[in-house]
Amino acid sequence: MCDRDGLFYEKFSRRSLLKTGMAGAAAITVPASLGALLSPARAAETTIRATHGTGFCNLGIFLSEARGMTLEDGVELEFVVTPSNAEITTMFGAGLVDMSMIPYSNFMTLYDAGAPVKIIAGGGVEGCIMIGSDGMKSAEDLRGKTVGTFQADTLEVLPYDYLRAAGMSFRDVDVRYMNTSPELAQAFIAGALDAICHIEPYATQCLKSREGAVVLSDGTDVYSPGYADCVLAARTPLLESNPAAVKAVIKSLMKAQFEAENNMQAALEDTVGKYYKTTMEAAEDAASKQPVVVDQRDQTDFIINRGRSMQEPRLHREHARQERLRLELPGRGDLREC
Repeated sequence: MCDRDGLFYEKFSRRSLLKTGMAGAAAITVPASLGALLSPARAAETTIRATHGTGFCNLGIFLSEARGMTLEDGVELEFVVTPSNAEITTMFGAGLVDMSMIPYSNFMTLYDAGAPVKIIAGGGVEGCIMIGSDGMKSAEDLRGKTVGTFQADTLEVLPYDYLRAAGMSFRDVDVRYMNTSPELAQAFIAGALDAICHIEPYATQCLKSREGAVVLSDGTDVYSPGYADCVLAARTPLLESNPAAVKAVIKSLMKAQFEAENNMQAALEDTVGKYYKTTMEAAEDAASKQPVVVDQRDQTDFIINRGRSMQEPRLHREHARQERLRLELPGRGDLREC
């Protein structure tokens, strides 16, 4: 579904995504008419179904749901749990949910596939962390080593850009793709991978659980402080049919960001255990590395520019797939003819 024609980098339109950004900006701007929505809590008139990830970029939407922040506007936020990261994108793209807190890279893949989706707000910034095993100090130390990540994810984009900055590419490493965040962390901790790129709180868990593990990059050295990670996207039909409900969700995220910034301890008490399967100590450390930022309009150019950083990893995956088929089907000639 996500690889409609393989021409994403030829068709990717800066103007189209800027329109998406403007849609998010329009949603974030609070008009005078929104004052009518600020009445005391009432029974939910609308239920919005949403997927979410597992990283701290989801703290805002987790806090919104945990504290019922949308209920005062007659909106109920209902989470749909998905077994893997890939299924989050699949469900959202197929229209099985109304909203999704997803990496910007996954949104771009859906956008290219023609899915009627738009970015309406930000989720979290920074927090993509490359971790190496004992003795690693630079990109050169990754040459020939196994690197774990996810396909078409911001956690794939950062390793690519990190290697490219050092004059290397994915052809210089053995990239291994995992299905879930816990699986990726466990593989590194068990020594099955030499390096990984992960989000919080898993990155902190990996650092503390594997002796000698080191941070190779936290993304700020490759990009700049405050770089985007996750965004909140909505289905276009929902935006057109019920914009007030969408504004209610965005308002709740802004309120959640404010409350987290002013009392992180309370925010963690409401989310650790229920949403984050980690210790409070690890969560406190992780939360400082991946803050909630709802207004990410200043990251529009950054997200657009990452489109090119998604091209080579995709081609690399396709080359690896064809190579596996060639080994499995000897004597079949050019696989493109199969």
